Amino acid sequence: MPASLTWQKSSFSGGGEGNACLEIAASAKTLQLRESDEPTITLTTTPPGLQALIHSLRTKT
Repeated sequence: MPASLTWQKSSFSGGGEGNACLEIAASAKTLQLRESDEPTITLTTTPPGLQALIHSLRTKT
């Protein structure tokens, strides 16, 4: 994982204190996802992969 990633907190995480939020960072060809309370554990995917996951989750509700 590149050391120069810029992490952004999800807008759904709210503005309160604590570490209960999802963060995302983009590199040249991949996206990195992590929970702020476990920043050393990341999930690596591609934009189409994340788009497919979100689409699948939205259609199941």
